[in-house]
Amino acid sequence: MKRILPAERAPRPVAPPPIDFAAVFEDLPSPYMILDRDLRFAAANAAYCATTGQTREALIGRGLFEVFPDPGESGRMLRASLDRVLASGAPDSLAFIPYAIPQPPERGGGMAMRYWSAVHTPLKGPDGQVAHIVQNTVDVTELHELRGAGASAPRVGETQLLQRAEEVQRLNASLAEESMHLRDLFMQAPGFMVVFSGPDHRLELVNNAFLKLVGGRALVGEPLIEAMPELVDQGYIALLDQVAETQQPFVGRAALVGLQNSPDAPPEERYLDFVLQPILGADGVTRGIFVEGSDVTDRIAAEAQQKLLLDELNHRVKNTLATVQAIAAQTLRHSPDPAVFRQAFEARIMALSATHNLLTATSWRGAKLRDVLAMELSPYGGERYALDGPEIDLSAPAALALGMLTHELATNAAKYGALSSAGGRVEVRWRLGADMRLELDWVERGGPTVVATSHRGFGSRLIERSLRGELAGQAVLAFHPDGLCCHIELPVAA
Repeated sequence: MKRILPAERAPRPVAPPPIDFAAVFEDLPSPYMILDRDLRFAAANAAYCATTGQTREALIGRGLFEVFPDPGESGRMLRASLDRVLASGAPDSLAFIPYAIPQPPERGGGMAMRYWSAVHTPLKGPDGQVAHIVQNTVDVTELHELRGAGASAPRVGETQLLQRAEEVQRLNASLAEESMHLRDLFMQAPGFMVVFSGPDHRLELVNNAFLKLVGGRALVGEPLIEAMPELVDQGYIALLDQVAETQQPFVGRAALVGLQNSPDAPPEERYLDFVLQPILGADGVTRGIFVEGSDVTDRIAAEAQQKLLLDELNHRVKNTLATVQAIAAQTLRHSPDPAVFRQAFEARIMALSATHNLLTATSWRGAKLRDVLAMELSPYGGERYALDGPEIDLSAPAALALGMLTHELATNAAKYGALSSAGGRVEVRWRLGADMRLELDWVERGGPTVVATSHRGFGSRLIERSLRGELAGQAVLAFHPDGLCCHIELPVAA
């Protein structure tokens, strides 16, 4: 029996040696050079140095337009091409450009007009932005000079080829100008715009408004799931998938989106109006999605504030009407004479209105205690009263209650108390006690002798009851012979 030998082991593949790209760049037969973002030379191969008559030492670190200055149309064409690459991140070509370059001494010195065809290709950094520009340039001066007749006449087709190159150059310049104009409109649009491409929704184009919305993050060229991971759990990537699959636009109204302004920051809530529009190719397949929208967070906040103010206004109107109704009923009960009723009722309504005016000046955030007191006492003259105490801010409800209370005390003092006689005077002192509780004393001096009575009119009852209930305060009247005293306690905010 023939013995079967084990199969020989296949030889292991040998890994090819690594490519020395620096040597490849240096040995390329066509002229190449590399510029940084400031258009300074970063590298140049031997073919470029030979074509331009420059040494590498004379180029590296110097500006392109410092080494090869041209303030005319050719210089503007070259700079415009490079600017387009930096702005768009896409290659740009100059099919034909006349450009004079300096000649070394061994070539006679001076400037020599040469004709070139150049391609500018962007090299992007880790952030997706253009970091360098590679220029491949070809000297086509000889082809340009072969346009004449005679012994050195061009071969068949060479003149037409050069003419077509010049026509293409003019067409490219026109198209480039139109393209840059459209790009400027896109970038400067007031609403945010984004173009996604491919099934992973790679960010192909974003405008300035969108960059501002996301904190200026470098997003171009990245899949959405990596560029904006905060959107993963918010359903927006699934929404893009849906638009791509159904090829139906989607309109979002005041959609809540959490967006990060920096990698370490928590998502900030924003409200966005937007449209997701599928981009279809000639074959009917979805190629990408165009997004256009605007940040309406301020509008939503304003609408919420407006609703809050309307609700508060309704509440205040109801409270005010209830107060007016109570004032009318109680004043009528204790003032059967129509003339007396009218005078007392109007005075109390005016006091209520005056406090409203104070609160309106602060958008109903509150009022200062000193202003509330001075408002009711100032009509009697500054020499007739004294106010002593720290600055205290009152809430709107507390200001309304103290305004009405002070009006009743001042009215009573003008009719029967200290303000009814020439030498009378009212002193109001206050302080903040424990637990931020206002303690205020109204003391009348120099008026008629006070006689205590068991009868309590509407004013007395209003004074004693006005601070109870939701204000959790109290007012206690004391009828001393030398003048009425009122002690008030009321909690105030810190």
